[in-house]
Amino acid sequence: MVRINISDIASIVGVSPATVSNALNGKSGVSEETRQKIIKIAREYGYFKDNIFNTLQKTIRFIMYKKHGFVVCDTPFFTSLIEGITKESKAQGYELLISHVNFNEKDNKELIETIEKDYSEGILILATEMTSEDLLVLKNVNVPIVMLDSYFKNSDFDSVLINNVDAAYKATEYLIMNGHTNIGYLHSSVHINNFYYRRRGYLEALTDYALKADKKFEVPLEPTAEGSYRDMSLYLKQKNVALPTAFFADNDIIALGAMRALKESGIKIPEDISIIGFDDMPFCEISSPKLTTLKVFKQEMGKAAVRRLVDKIKENDNSIQKIEINTQLVIRESVLKIN
Repeated sequence: MVRINISDIASIVGVSPATVSNALNGKSGVSEETRQKIIKIAREYGYFKDNIFNTLQKTIRFIMYKKHGFVVCDTPFFTSLIEGITKESKAQGYELLISHVNFNEKDNKELIETIEKDYSEGILILATEMTSEDLLVLKNVNVPIVMLDSYFKNSDFDSVLINNVDAAYKATEYLIMNGHTNIGYLHSSVHINNFYYRRRGYLEALTDYALKADKKFEVPLEPTAEGSYRDMSLYLKQKNVALPTAFFADNDIIALGAMRALKESGIKIPEDISIIGFDDMPFCEISSPKLTTLKVFKQEMGKAAVRRLVDKIKENDNSIQKIEINTQLVIRESVLKIN
């Protein structure tokens, strides 16, 4: 097979070497269509194999798995996560290779091909949008794997993720401590495991304080900025719409989209309705009002996943671990203390 380098790939695809480098390392500024063309050529000409076997640099592969793209997208959350992975990989003496893989309903072919043609010591998989069924294609993979940002019951894979249950409990409890007894839930209309466990934490807090979850205060919203705003606007236009005194939201994007719709409907935050988010995105600090939320230690999650993977690589550790990273309540302006 012909040896190939970044300049060769750039000539074949008709782009600059910088674009090829960005595409192969998962950086922004490259369209998904161009990225896939570059990766296809790199695979066909054995770029990954040549560059791994002809260097002393050990490698870790990070697969960003996207199923529907409603949650896994170009946001500060995933940028920080990747930054943590990159820093820790370097600190551990590994080069990080990043692949973007899209779900295929028929056979998940792209995920299989990415893993089969990889020569890394270990693989991290962003499992945010994955389901248990998606894991079936990984059962015969003979390389250490760590799942990041999701957990699957009865699976044989290590997981590093947010402590979602405790975090949602903490957020709901904070609303209760501020006098709220009618607490609603702005939940994602798209299912991922993280949101499932956040709902559990929300319900556990209500139960422990002898409060009931009222279905009429649960509002399903698309987990995008425009989608949550649109869905909340439609909800508020219903006749005799019921509103609680406070909402817990599955994430900051949902919270801020809902806040925009509420304010346009003449509802004041937090005077009329309090809202608490989840993630602590940078824009929480500049929203109006500033959003009270739960800080997720995104870089630490990424670093912890790399450290666990390196342990499995170096120590041949076959134990299965679930590592949960706790959150921190960040109090700002969107929650009102009531009598």
